[in-house]
Amino acid sequence: MKFSLSLWALCLVQWTHAATVFFPVTLTWSNRTVAGVSRQVILTNGQFPGPPLRINQGDNVEFLVDNRCPFNTTIHFHGIEQLGTPWSDGVPGVSQRSITPNTSFLYKWTATEYGAYWYHAHHRGSLEDGLYGPIYITPAASVQKPFSLITTDPAQLRAMIRAEIVTSPVLLSEWRVLTSEEIWAAEIASGTDAFCANALLINGKGSITCLPRAEIDALTTPVQKTSLGDGLKLTDMACFPPNITETVFNFPHNYAAIPPTMFEGCVPSQGPQELFTVNAANQYVSWDLISTAGLLELTFSVDEHDMWVYAIDGRYIEPLKVNAVTVPNSNRYSVLIPLTQPAGDYAVRMVSASINQFLNTTAIMRYQGVSQLTRPSNPWIQINNAAARTDTVFLNESIVVPFPALVPSNNIAQTFFLHINQVGVAYRWRLGNSSYGLELEEAQPLLFNQNSIPGDLIVRTKNNTWIDLILQTDTILQPPHPIHKHSNKHFIIGQGNGTFSWGSVAEAVQAVPGNFNLQTPQYRDTFHTLPAVTGLSWTAIRYHVVNPGAFLLHCHIQVHQSGGMVLAMLDGVDAWPVIPANYSIAAGF
Repeated sequence: MKFSLSLWALCLVQWTHAATVFFPVTLTWSNRTVAGVSRQVILTNGQFPGPPLRINQGDNVEFLVDNRCPFNTTIHFHGIEQLGTPWSDGVPGVSQRSITPNTSFLYKWTATEYGAYWYHAHHRGSLEDGLYGPIYITPAASVQKPFSLITTDPAQLRAMIRAEIVTSPVLLSEWRVLTSEEIWAAEIASGTDAFCANALLINGKGSITCLPRAEIDALTTPVQKTSLGDGLKLTDMACFPPNITETVFNFPHNYAAIPPTMFEGCVPSQGPQELFTVNAANQYVSWDLISTAGLLELTFSVDEHDMWVYAIDGRYIEPLKVNAVTVPNSNRYSVLIPLTQPAGDYAVRMVSASINQFLNTTAIMRYQGVSQLTRPSNPWIQINNAAARTDTVFLNESIVVPFPALVPSNNIAQTFFLHINQVGVAYRWRLGNSSYGLELEEAQPLLFNQNSIPGDLIVRTKNNTWIDLILQTDTILQPPHPIHKHSNKHFIIGQGNGTFSWGSVAEAVQAVPGNFNLQTPQYRDTFHTLPAVTGLSWTAIRYHVVNPGAFLLHCHIQVHQSGGMVLAMLDGVDAWPVIPANYSIAAGF
């Protein structure tokens, strides 16, 4: 209750100084060279990635989408809670109808929170076609900052605050040379789950690199070897082969229908490299690491430089000093980098942290006044996400503490047990009882008709209640699943290996208290489940229903979301919102 009251008070402070920010975007389907390969890309105002939206906490946003693509689309504002504006959440078949070609849609919402967020397509697999861009919400003056936990030196504190004021987005993603519809068609034809990428991108820039066979074999990790078993190797794209699940699952396949570049057939290409110029006189640079990836977890580091992680998913944490940060799909990690090294060029490295593939790319961080590489810089991480040095420090999620810490209620109204596994074929997934088909995007939106889709794909809650969700992997050979809850953030209260065999979190806490944190749990809008390589795993999350409306819970691996790892969340059915007339179905929305 203290949390809700403090949030409301904060909102009142913000809204007294609110401005209205109009942000029009035009979407086009155009040929563009990315990672050295030409293919069709969704451009936002002629750009890939899309332009940044920078606003102040408390501002009102009017985001106008003009769809000039030859297909339907919607835009979701990832991590934005849509408090009182559920019709602007951007999910077809849930909060709105799709935006058809040559029509427009005006999203309206209030920036009630602060920090790093992003916008992206939420229609079919269009995220992987390039429709995404960063959002930054400048904190209100009343928001307490955590930098005094790093230092008490006034000059250093001023430098950190100055760096945060001009913080820059760094978009981390992978890229595929096949479009999202080509991938989906190939999955259906071949019966495979398309889990390989062709390149990694930093701010939309990168190249396709093909490693020699001997190097791929040498870099294959012990965990990958366990998953591969006897007789299988990574492909020439350093990725699991499509038949890796044959020994475990009896799914039908037609491997002859797999197109080149989906699992193998690596062809190198040369694309541009991102360059970051920094000024040592500023003492620090602040970057918001935003994973816009549709497939892979990504690890980020800057050679020879430490990083202070000071915010996750748009909210401050107690800062942690690390050398490398693994960023799951859709998460945001804000970092301060001390600019204390000798002037020169330093490699900015990004590698795949996903078990199914290793990939890498580099950018350059150049100290102002240095025009060329003066010497090779020394890495913290290797291509296969292993440490390059014995003293490399990776961010340890288990010691992250929100700032200030929030304590969830233990008065739980409902507990839902949600099962994660594949259904029938390798590319179809479920999150709960059934697989959520792509055709449901064209259903009458749930916000207007709570029964427009099958009931086993819906969870219903009441307003102002606390809800526990138990996510249980039911089969092995599953990667970490980045599970995103639309609307409000949630607490990550527990994780463990094996089967969650208790009837409630309260029972589980009595049996395995070491698997839970109910005093300083992370507070996120997306969090990954534990991997299930040779055994099962579970994750427990808790949230407070404060915003009635129709939302989604889903995996943010795009092929898993397209494959049905989605659940509709009808939050606060007893306090259902009144839809403004201009957003009604009769008005065309």
